[in-house]
Amino acid sequence: MEAKLDLSKTYAVALEGGGAKGAYQVGVWQAMEEAGVRFNAVSGTSVGALNGAFMAMGRLEEAKAIWENIRFSQVIEGDDALLRSLFDGSFSFENLGEMAAYVLDTVRDGGLDVSPLRTLIQTSVDEDALRASPVALYIMTYSLSDHKELDIDVKTLPPGKIWEMLLASAYFPAFKNEPFSGGKRFTDGGVQDRVPIHSLISRGYRDILVLRIFGFGVERRVKVPKGVRLTTIAPREDLGSVLRFDASHTRRIMRLGYFDGQRAIYGLTGEKYYVNRTMTEEEAYQALLSLRAPGESLRQFHEKSLRQLARRRRQREGDYYALFLAQLEHAAQAKGVEVFQIYGDRELLELAGLAAD
Repeated sequence: MEAKLDLSKTYAVALEGGGAKGAYQVGVWQAMEEAGVRFNAVSGTSVGALNGAFMAMGRLEEAKAIWENIRFSQVIEGDDALLRSLFDGSFSFENLGEMAAYVLDTVRDGGLDVSPLRTLIQTSVDEDALRASPVALYIMTYSLSDHKELDIDVKTLPPGKIWEMLLASAYFPAFKNEPFSGGKRFTDGGVQDRVPIHSLISRGYRDILVLRIFGFGVERRVKVPKGVRLTTIAPREDLGSVLRFDASHTRRIMRLGYFDGQRAIYGLTGEKYYVNRTMTEEEAYQALLSLRAPGESLRQFHEKSLRQLARRRRQREGDYYALFLAQLEHAAQAKGVEVFQIYGDRELLELAGLAAD
């Protein structure tokens, strides 16, 4: 496949905050690496700051390993089974008492204990590698002590402070409000700017990839100057709770990010599937004609059947290819065709068989 994204350019990458949804960004990053997408700067809020650190260090495999094996107890102090029940709503009467006690203790302690997250950041982030990297890293946090947003160039931080400010960027409001070194208190950068596009624009970057995960916080309004080009890569389905640190879940959304990244890079079509278009509109129209009922006139087919199909598939605009593709995806789903694979439209047509309801 030929890339539609201009691979001759060097990009800056903005990573939205969103807790456990951040696995999606690592999947997109993998697609970028495989395609040869170059970047020289990353801005990140919250989990975007943490993923951004791995991107700046160039450690894709380490980031993947963390997200593929993540557990609740690697982020929040507590029992994995209990935390899973609490954050995915799967609790039962048997553990209701234990859960109530945990919630009560958490409230009394002033929030969730994220000592494991602190340890994970300290052991995973190589300060020397970040400082030596050709990739700039900017992170957003909010100082509760000073009542102001901080947009930090990580390489300007004093020795030993990088991991701490990464934690500060990801310090979700439900976490225990403990002071950092120096007595300062921080909260998640998403309370002011969960999609740190402005951080890159203000520093002069012009070609920006924006990796959305629709997380917690405020989406800052950004005026995009003339000459700045934003390319957004975003999921078309809900990525779940920001606190769902469960490996089976994060593996799936990382895979979703990988294929969505390819959709953006190679200009793939489809809403649910990843389809490389090879057919013309005329060929798509001929495929739609296979839906014509025996004895139905062309006029009836056009004026009634196709209009009804367009309503069912929510395709009241667009050409015949768009309608064909919507029906093709519907038929593929009905046949149980695997979603996470790139198909040519002719190949998917053969696998699914284009059929009416």
